[in-house]
Amino acid sequence: MLELLAVVTILGIIAVVVVPRVSVSSATAKQQADRQNKSEINAAVERWYFDKGVWPANDLSDIKIDNDYFPQGLPNNPVDGTAYTLNATTHRVN
Repeated sequence: MLELLAVVTILGIIAVVVVPRVSVSSATAKQQADRQNKSEINAAVERWYFDKGVWPANDLSDIKIDNDYFPQGLPNNPVDGTAYTLNATTHRVN
């Protein structure tokens, strides 16, 4: 019986150490994916401008439907699930 108590205690200590690190890693991974998505969208916006001579819509609706730019669909923000939009002045992802 004491062995079982010792094992449960050790597992509890391990869980206390590991669980916070996993949740921090998940948040960090989402932030990195967000930065990568923004970089890819900004590059696609610049290509759109050079190809078409005009900037895409601020809600990216026109770039979203053109499979030449995002064949698998325009990604959403992995941190909060919202759609990306462009700043009307800088034409960069918000």
